[in-house]
Amino acid sequence: MSQPLNSRKAVYVGSFDPITLGHQDIIRRSARIFERVTVGIGINPEKRPLFDPNERLQMARRVLAPLTNVEVRIFHGLAVDFLRQCDARVMIRGVRTLSDIEAEFTMALANRALDPEIETIFLTASERFTHISSSLIKQVAQLGGENAAARLKEFVPPEIVGPLQAKFARVE
Repeated sequence: MSQPLNSRKAVYVGSFDPITLGHQDIIRRSARIFERVTVGIGINPEKRPLFDPNERLQMARRVLAPLTNVEVRIFHGLAVDFLRQCDARVMIRGVRTLSDIEAEFTMALANRALDPEIETIFLTASERFTHISSSLIKQVAQLGGENAAARLKEFVPPEIVGPLQAKFARVE
């Protein structure tokens, strides 16, 4: 039998491509609840991310640097295995809409089947962030024109605006 997991440690996994104000809000709130929060940047072979894993890691670390009890790491494989590597019992999931809740509930049940010791806790997005999605952000960055930087600041931390614009400047 493996060592018991730590209930004071939580992990928030996702692609964070890029990290948004909504993600930042969930992480800040989690950092107030748990002694230690690990942000896990997952590598999903089925997705084609805009930013490579190391770019996402560096951006997230810049944005989250003020939160002293938060670390950011890249992981491969199943989220429940990553939680075990982090010695964490709690998986944080942010939910924005009813459709998020349905998908996240299904994933929580699957994760419980994979590792019954891990608990999933859902944090609802703050109302002002419920509309934010990475596809929306990428669309604004690509099509936002002269005002793209100002518009992007409504969705992503200031540290992310430049890298987003630079990425789309290369794509066009």
